[in-house]
Amino acid sequence: MVVSSKVEQVSAGVQELLPAFRERAQDTEDMRSIPDVSMKMLAETGFFKLMQPKRYGGLEADPVAFYTAVRDISSACGSTGWVAGILGVHPWVVALFDDRAQQEVWGEDTDVRIASSFAPMGKSEKVAGGYRLSGRWKYSSGADHCTWVLLGGPAFHEGKPVDFCTYLVPVSDYKIVDVWDTVGLRGTGSNDIVVEDVFVPEHRAVSFAAMGRCEVPGQAVNEGPLYRMPFGSVQPMVIGTPAVGMALGAYDAHVEYQRQRVRDAYLGERSIEDPFAMVRIAEAATEIDAAWLQLTGNIGQIWDLAQRSAPIPLELRMKHRRDQVRATERAIFAIDRLFNNSGAHVLRQGNPIQRFWRDVHAARAHAANDPERVYKAYGAVEFGTYDGSGIF
Repeated sequence: MVVSSKVEQVSAGVQELLPAFRERAQDTEDMRSIPDVSMKMLAETGFFKLMQPKRYGGLEADPVAFYTAVRDISSACGSTGWVAGILGVHPWVVALFDDRAQQEVWGEDTDVRIASSFAPMGKSEKVAGGYRLSGRWKYSSGADHCTWVLLGGPAFHEGKPVDFCTYLVPVSDYKIVDVWDTVGLRGTGSNDIVVEDVFVPEHRAVSFAAMGRCEVPGQAVNEGPLYRMPFGSVQPMVIGTPAVGMALGAYDAHVEYQRQRVRDAYLGERSIEDPFAMVRIAEAATEIDAAWLQLTGNIGQIWDLAQRSAPIPLELRMKHRRDQVRATERAIFAIDRLFNNSGAHVLRQGNPIQRFWRDVHAARAHAANDPERVYKAYGAVEFGTYDGSGIF
């Protein structure tokens, strides 16, 4: 009961911050990074503790509470929501590692933040006691606010690939290269991470295959159901959820603007009297609602199975990924529909609708939001021809 109360307090605290995030959205974009004050305010609510183990001051919250907070933050500022979701889920990832790694991250400070770049843009060589890691990883959102990073890549031994791992690396062993200058999600500070021949001890590496099987070292000390959920269900949802939040933000901004808008000054026609405007907001609203109902319904089923220590079937995992990429497509459809019906006013710098429009299309560019590969895998499972490739 105490934990539930704390989770509710976090949710209420996040709601109180939304006006400030909304007001700061243009500054966030101009800075190409989340302002320190925004990160501080968010940390003070306890948001970053939602997915963190209780052993290290976390809340081990129902994941729907976490994703709902990410959605709501994204409805105020797409970039802030994007970074909040990604950094907020990383305590969950670290909890999957050997406890020695968790001690190194949280032993002295349970408030540290962890960035990531899971795409295989570097590689390691298996050596005695661990790995030698090198490479340049792109798109590490919010890295300038973090002191650790999670990096994905293949592991080789004697020239042959032997595994695919996530490596946990401290800030002393990598450098950040400022390259993020984009048309959308400009405030995420998704810069490059460079690692040059760094030793990573074995306890700071986890196999992706183990995460897919939900059999990871961290379960020896983190016995709660949160850490029995699949990586392929938990992690990609923080890529789809912000898109739904952006659609909500664009919807609210559009409806508010349309209430005041005179569509035809000569005839005095107001937008709220335009039947086609009504149709378009109905179309947008149903897509947003459908996306969120599917996402929360699926993750709720996975959470229920994890609470009962029951196996999480591949069919449900694939359904969740199918609906996650579809949620992003629904969000894009909704924002496009609203954008197209907002008039030339929406093109002005600083208008939230055009910012959400750019941000959601930037979010679609993330590999985890690529629908075709996920749909193909889903179809293969349905036909009984799935070969086990990918992380689901």
